[in-house]
Amino acid sequence: MAPNKSINQNKPPLSSLSSSSTPSSPNSKYVVDVSVEKRRKIGNVKMPPANLSTRTNRQALTERNGGGDLPPSSDPPSTTGSECGVTEFTKESIDALLSERLKVKNKFNYKEKCDQMGDYIKRLKECLRWFQQLEKNCASEIESLKECLEAKEKKYNEIEMLMKAKEEELNSIIMELRRNFEASQEKLLKEQSDKLETMDLLAKEKEARVSGERQLATLAEDLKRAQQDIAGANQKIQSLNDMYKRLQEYNTSLQQYNSKLQSELATTNDGLKRVEKEKAAVVENLSTLRGHYTSLQEQLSSSRASQEDAVRQKDVLANEAGTLRTDMQQLREDRDRKAAQVEALNSELAKWQDRFGQSSADLDTMIVKSNELEGKYLSQADEIRKLRQQLAIAEKKSEMSDMSAMETRTEFEQQKKFILELQSRLADAEMKVVEGEKLRKKLHNTILELKGNIRVFCRVRPLLSDDVGAPDMKVISFPTTMELLGRGIDLTQNGQKHSFTFDKVFMPDASQEDVFVEISQLVQSALDGYKVCIFAYGQTGSGKTFTMMGKPGNPHEKGLIPRTLEQVFETRQALQSQGWKYEMQVSMLEIYNETIRDLLLPNRPGFDASKADNGGKQYAIKHDANGNTHVSDLTIVDVCSSREVSYLLERAAQSRSVGKTQMNEQSSRSHFVFTLRILGVNESTEQQVQGVLNLIDLAGSERLSKSGSTGDRLRETQVSSIGLCCFFMDLSLNRLF
Repeated sequence: MAPNKSINQNKPPLSSLSSSSTPSSPNSKYVVDVSVEKRRKIGNVKMPPANLSTRTNRQALTERNGGGDLPPSSDPPSTTGSECGVTEFTKESIDALLSERLKVKNKFNYKEKCDQMGDYIKRLKECLRWFQQLEKNCASEIESLKECLEAKEKKYNEIEMLMKAKEEELNSIIMELRRNFEASQEKLLKEQSDKLETMDLLAKEKEARVSGERQLATLAEDLKRAQQDIAGANQKIQSLNDMYKRLQEYNTSLQQYNSKLQSELATTNDGLKRVEKEKAAVVENLSTLRGHYTSLQEQLSSSRASQEDAVRQKDVLANEAGTLRTDMQQLREDRDRKAAQVEALNSELAKWQDRFGQSSADLDTMIVKSNELEGKYLSQADEIRKLRQQLAIAEKKSEMSDMSAMETRTEFEQQKKFILELQSRLADAEMKVVEGEKLRKKLHNTILELKGNIRVFCRVRPLLSDDVGAPDMKVISFPTTMELLGRGIDLTQNGQKHSFTFDKVFMPDASQEDVFVEISQLVQSALDGYKVCIFAYGQTGSGKTFTMMGKPGNPHEKGLIPRTLEQVFETRQALQSQGWKYEMQVSMLEIYNETIRDLLLPNRPGFDASKADNGGKQYAIKHDANGNTHVSDLTIVDVCSSREVSYLLERAAQSRSVGKTQMNEQSSRSHFVFTLRILGVNESTEQQVQGVLNLIDLAGSERLSKSGSTGDRLRETQVSSIGLCCFFMDLSLNRLF
């Protein structure tokens, strides 16, 4: 541990303490080893004056504490004075002093020799005094170092005691961790039957133990950072509390927004229903008006025909009237001419009577002729009167025909304007319906996203006769609190209570219809262009296949897949009036022992588990550029009705692999995947949607001790546990339920 290292580094070794306990002069041996003869030979050497103002580095003490001789130095002898006024010496200066020879001009001059020897002895005494002072300083420094060492040892002992206490505490924690590890290991050995998973968990535990030892090694270092971590933790706790408050406020606002969206959705649905009713009324009124318009067009055509007949009759009558007028004019001219002739004859008669006195016979003849002319005139006048009456009647009929044609044309224009107005209102209503449908899709999917794109529902199966009185029978109860009502489940076994929370819990008395009502909103999302996956997971005999497929022949117990298909095709039929055209494609496969099998292969024989019955095809899971997942070479069938899909489901059920276990007579031994691809196009609004609906019935997942699986069943169960993490996590779906 790092702190221990720092403490041990501060602790001096025992050998150095023992060696430095008796200080001595570092160069005392040179003084002792100098013989008397050599001393006699030392001449008078002039020592440089000592500088008492400064001190040099204490190299002699450093070398003495190191336990070695003084290294040779090329520096000149130091002449600086110490604090005590004694000249300091170096190794070179001492060597030079000891090896110095007396230089006397006259070797018989004893006085000169004594002077030089006295000077040399004086310098030797100064060197001895310097060494004695240095020894005293070293002794005092050693004493201070001893005191410091004792304080350090005391502090070290205290730290060592603290470390021992901490080590004991850590040892207890390690023992507790080891006991927990042993208990966890025993529990894992009891619960896990798969060797691979057990090895993985043991490796993880070994890694955890190694990491625990590493953590133990770093605990001493972490002690120094504990206070900083506590301060940071307090700040984090404060920030987390603030964040929790903000999250609570956000959750409250989100719930309010959710309720607001639900109310808006209800209002929108009501408005949509009203618009649909108005649309139905407008469509009905439009059909009535179209019928009335057709009848008016027929009346108009008949009126036009009658008008044309009247015009023709008018022309004929006009021609006849013209002829009659001409004849009448001629008759008038004839009458006038005859009248003129009569007058001329009368005048002539009068003349003749006056002049000649004609006979009465000629007069009678003339009277007869006059009467005949008057009769012709009267008959022609009567005929002219009749012709005038006929002409007046014809003109009146022509005027009436013109008025009728005008009224018909006016009524036709009014009906045309009314039809255009109705068509405009119908277009507005259709636009409102389209906008309402867009808003419905948006609000619908917003609500589903608020509920969660991944949701988990739990359906509790009713107790069977074999479950009553079982030794490992579990007691199931449902919480009644408002928070967990309809979402929680409590499981009691051997006196221990376990609580679980889901997005929705269906009680044992829940019907297939109750389950489908909760799922039906997701089917609408698939029609809106989303990818939806619904699968049933649970142990053998828990009712997965019953929930997904139901009982054949019993309409009240139909499963989710048949009900989903009915809703899809009913919605498709209803959306055709809005201009939507849908194309449906169905594929079915199963995953058996890590092998993909196509259940819609044509002329497929019964299933044989010993053969890879894929018709020689190799299936692979692939992704396209848009992120869609598909299986290569898989049979895809176009369908137009739920009846066709029901036939395909029956065909696939005959090829699916089942087996017998201790928990179920007919247990599904493979994962069944039903995929419905939906492509919708609205040419009027230029919209296009592409949704995928995956309905999956997983194989039974249970403990081997309960199912009693052996041989092929054992291998199927092991592969089923591994297969759950493969294909279904590879679907790249928007919503998973």
